[in-house]
Amino acid sequence: MLTKVLSASHFGLETIPIEVEVNVSKKGFPGFNIIGLPNKSVEEAKERVKTALVNSGIDFPNIKIIVNLAPADIPKEGSNYDLPIAIGILHCLELAPLPTEKSFFYGELSLDGTLRHTKGVFLLALAAKGEKAKNIFVPAPSANEASVVKGVNVYPVSDLGQLISHLNSVNVIKKAPSVSYRSLTTARPPVEFDFAEIIGQDAAKRAITIAAAGGHNVFMQGPPGAGKTMLARAIPGILPPLNLEEALEVTKIYSVTGNIEPGQSLIRVRPFRASHHTTSRIGLIGGGSNPHPGEISLAHLGVLFLDEFPEFPRGALEALRQPMEDRVVTISRAAGSATYPAAFMLVGAANPCPCGFLGDSKRECRCSPRMIMRYQAKLSGPLMDRIDLHLQVPAVDIDKLISPANRSVAVKQETSAGVRGKVQKARGIQNKRFKGIKIFTNSAMQNRDIKKFCKIEPPAQRLLKQAVGAYNLSARTYFRLIKVSQTIADLAGEGSIGPAHVAEALQYRVRIQE
Repeated sequence: MLTKVLSASHFGLETIPIEVEVNVSKKGFPGFNIIGLPNKSVEEAKERVKTALVNSGIDFPNIKIIVNLAPADIPKEGSNYDLPIAIGILHCLELAPLPTEKSFFYGELSLDGTLRHTKGVFLLALAAKGEKAKNIFVPAPSANEASVVKGVNVYPVSDLGQLISHLNSVNVIKKAPSVSYRSLTTARPPVEFDFAEIIGQDAAKRAITIAAAGGHNVFMQGPPGAGKTMLARAIPGILPPLNLEEALEVTKIYSVTGNIEPGQSLIRVRPFRASHHTTSRIGLIGGGSNPHPGEISLAHLGVLFLDEFPEFPRGALEALRQPMEDRVVTISRAAGSATYPAAFMLVGAANPCPCGFLGDSKRECRCSPRMIMRYQAKLSGPLMDRIDLHLQVPAVDIDKLISPANRSVAVKQETSAGVRGKVQKARGIQNKRFKGIKIFTNSAMQNRDIKKFCKIEPPAQRLLKQAVGAYNLSARTYFRLIKVSQTIADLAGEGSIGPAHVAEALQYRVRIQE
């Protein structure tokens, strides 16, 4: 007997419907074979499915079973084919009828017949809706991922026995209730540092606020212990939550990589990825035989923090250049090409030299000129040209740290919540400005968008022209200065870019180049 069960395969963020063809025959030698370009994890489904059926009380006959995953020219990987294979066998054995409506089956089986949390369920629900399928049957721990997609009945399956009872109309599984975006909690996870805990560094905190408001890249340079890491790790506390359109984009990436926790639904909090400097180019950019997203895509619409910036492999840093400009990354392999979004806010931190004390007024630098040159040369000019705000973070005066007046500094300093209010207000202005087009922040504007949306006052335009000539700035830098100036104007609640906004943007841009 032959039967066909619908499932799905993911390549990048694309979901491809897969027909799981199951043929059960009493003729020929007994066996269990899976064909259709399966990888090792799919091949191992034979033992998982057989054992799960036996442990679910099914008398598994000694017959010939052939499973074909069609189309056969697409490589298959993952454990999500366990459930459709099991259902196909049960239907061939006349133990479970298939639904009359178009339905997808998707999930990994445990040996006892229960279903495990399986990655990619959110993408499956979107694909099922596109294919006009009526139902999807997915593991219960993953059902919340799919419940945010309207127009598809989501059936959370706990184990094989429960699904068999449902298909035989004995005990019907209740559909998972639809989850609306507004009903999701906006509770923020605890952040490592509040802005009020950072003593001094007022100029750096102002620059970080501008960067967060417009999604701009930041590079911080200063001696060890100056507070660069604290500033970076305080950024999640001042970022606004993702809106619905942004949440859908981020959730796709986190679903396909298995980074959504069981029971979790849409991602509401902006990602903050802090990669170690030993991270490889593939780990940072993405790759593999079946291209998977890297850290830059996992940081989409959030922050990618690279501490000890010059210590990263030069090849990995240079690979950042194109995604920083295009805000997407395309990974091509023999199996095909996958494109992932990568609209991240880069925050880099570095010492001025290997010992960290070049230019320090109190400690002597022990590095030779050759060592300093080699260290600083790790960051190429084209890479640094793509960073909008360059900050010097000097060491904090010890008197500020131990002064009795600073015992209540947390009360006097502006908190992350207060800064977040300013950032949200600026982002609200940007949402109105870019309504109807797929731009979320000022940093994402192309040159044509700058001409369309940015109103520059004549004195500000003259100042920009003078700065380009005086500092020999590139055309890229010129347009990035306008973007930062627009963000400063948004924070001030002003409708046009004035000389003061340009002057402040210039201060962050040319300071290290002088």
